[in-house]
Amino acid sequence: MERFGPSILVEAGGTSILIDVGRGAIQRLFQIGQAAEVRAVDLVVFTHLHSDHVVGFSDFWLTGWVFGRARPLEVKGPPGTEEMCRHLDQAFTFDKKVRGQDARYSPEGILLAVEDVEPGLVFERGSLRVRAFQVDHGDDMKHAYGYRVDYGDYAAAFSGDTRYDERIVEQAKGVDVLVHEVISAEVEARRAQVRGPKAIERVIAHHTSEEQAGRIFTKVKPRLAVYSHIVPSPAVAEDLVPATRRTYDGPLVVGYDLMKITIGDTVDVYPRRVISDK
Repeated sequence: MERFGPSILVEAGGTSILIDVGRGAIQRLFQIGQAAEVRAVDLVVFTHLHSDHVVGFSDFWLTGWVFGRARPLEVKGPPGTEEMCRHLDQAFTFDKKVRGQDARYSPEGILLAVEDVEPGLVFERGSLRVRAFQVDHGDDMKHAYGYRVDYGDYAAAFSGDTRYDERIVEQAKGVDVLVHEVISAEVEARRAQVRGPKAIERVIAHHTSEEQAGRIFTKVKPRLAVYSHIVPSPAVAEDLVPATRRTYDGPLVVGYDLMKITIGDTVDVYPRRVISDK
């Protein structure tokens, strides 16, 4: 309950970008800004189309419309994104038709502006640039992306789901913050709900170990390294940090829901205040 599905909100220069929309994303957005935060998202980008990264999207899309979005929702992702969204649009035909007859709901706000993108520049607005780059999420996963977001003098990179991949080192050069996935093989073998040793080995083979992630952090030298998309979900900092320290001795935090990272002269980390706290 403290760590729902993968979803990261990036805010820069008045633009809001949601990277992946896992389960619970809409609930977390409501916690930090009620309907206004849901309506404010300008762009959704997907790292890849595994269900845990997209399962919250229909909730986010439809709820944002019901709560006042009045413009098409822009969506970008690897090949297959357009097809997925087209089928989702068909799946909710009844809901769209019934609510669309109510003048309270904008006819523009339910529209999806979807684009399958290749690695490279996928979004630009002023000094804000978003670039996709290919990562290795296993031999059976042809299209999996990481993203780099540059805004003025600052930058952050997000690995998406990946095995150890030197391309992340190349793409993340000069970033202030590198958000990287991680797997604890020991905890996966001991506590994961996946059944059978072969299935567990397959999961481990699709992700980056703590020591491997540490090597990437050491090469990139971000001002802050962050773990997100932690496998398996029961893994905690005590499981991840000691092994990472074998290969990396720089700044490191283990992500949790509503963690806020502000990049400026300093890189500050703190829990984002929720509406009930005010």
